[in-house]
Amino acid sequence: MRGPPAFRMFGTSGIRGPVGEDVTAALALEVGRALGVDADRVVVGRDPRESGRLLLDALAAGLRESGTDVRDLGLAATPTVARAVGWEGADAGVAVTASHNPPADNGLKLWQPSGQAFDAALRETITERVRGDAATLAAWDGLGDRRRTRARERHREAILEAVALPDPVSVVVDVGNGAGGLTAEALSALGCTVRTLNAQPDGRFPGRPSEPTADHCTDLAALVGTDGADLGIAHDGDADRTRAVAADGTFLSGDETLALLAAEAAGAGDTVAVPVDTSLAVADHLAARDVDVTYTPVGDVYVAAAASEPGVVFGGEPSGAWIWPEETLCPDGPLAACRLAAMAAAEPLAARAAAVPTYPIKRESIPVEDRAAVMADVTERVRAREAEVSTLDGVRVDRGDAWFLVRASGTEPLVRVTAEAREADRAAALLAEARELVTAAAEDRGEKEKGDRRADGL
Repeated sequence: MRGPPAFRMFGTSGIRGPVGEDVTAALALEVGRALGVDADRVVVGRDPRESGRLLLDALAAGLRESGTDVRDLGLAATPTVARAVGWEGADAGVAVTASHNPPADNGLKLWQPSGQAFDAALRETITERVRGDAATLAAWDGLGDRRRTRARERHREAILEAVALPDPVSVVVDVGNGAGGLTAEALSALGCTVRTLNAQPDGRFPGRPSEPTADHCTDLAALVGTDGADLGIAHDGDADRTRAVAADGTFLSGDETLALLAAEAAGAGDTVAVPVDTSLAVADHLAARDVDVTYTPVGDVYVAAAASEPGVVFGGEPSGAWIWPEETLCPDGPLAACRLAAMAAAEPLAARAAAVPTYPIKRESIPVEDRAAVMADVTERVRAREAEVSTLDGVRVDRGDAWFLVRASGTEPLVRVTAEAREADRAAALLAEARELVTAAAEDRGEKEKGDRRADGL
């Protein structure tokens, strides 16, 4: 294999990790060559991280070496890259981004012409090509070309065609020093009064950490609450995530926002797609409107796959990824912002959120040595005693009035447990039950390893 000695496997959000360690120019070059095996044209773009320039150049070089033409958007929101794959008649797209991760990280996220991220099978194909050194490089007169192109204006026009704003509203947009400046442009074009925070692209993210959480968006919440704005919007570094602040300065939870957007998008008999860690409140809020919920593993690629099925009109994750399949299968932060503005114009978000039930939810992370082995043991234990078990992503047990989820961390030696119920005592009891499953499995694993070492004479 040409390139880095240790290849970081794809996660559900693409390749992501520390620059100079897991993510290098050599890796980007190899991914470009692997993608170029069967792609004639690829769209590329990047978020503002300084490392994105060299990674995009290396990626483009690998593509061109394979005879693949490159359409370079430069600095662009990830949903713009994803949409542009179809607009440019390309075979794939690559966003050079670490999304909401810290400045030291970067990554590569690959997109299909439908706007959906590469699924597991496509990610595995690229992995095998890189590991197997499968690229065939073109001769000097068969190299692909690289041209700068623009898709920002087309993205804005697509949003304006998709969103009807009954009355202009006042919006504060916290761009987070990322690539989401398109949101302010689109809102202004819809007639909104727009103020911005952290609007200068800067991959150091000096204004606030890139992930748009309540703790990171206190300035936005304070400004909305004191400035008379109708809405606050916060994006992450590449603008695939969108979180909202109501006019009273309340930062809406991800589950509240999911419930509101889904209820607005879906009608009686429709279905929405959500991950397995979504609150009961979302299903309850939608059930009152005769809207069904289908559950997916955690990750926008899985939500997008479910959203592409007949009858599914919306997909979303509490983390802030929102998908309208009639528009695109990528999480589109600027589109979400404009749809939230339209909702706020018709009825204040705080009033809408007041109709969404809130239930106690408990979370805990448990350190373990071998996540896979512990999860296998937990799965076996749960299946032996529960009639209804979901193993879409980890192990989820639904008790009707409550549920718990045991799921391995994708990046750390941890198993995460979550429990939610309509009553606080019930949630606490379920969390304890889930915790006991994990600790018992970890202890058994430790005893087994001790026995193996004794058998080996160690």
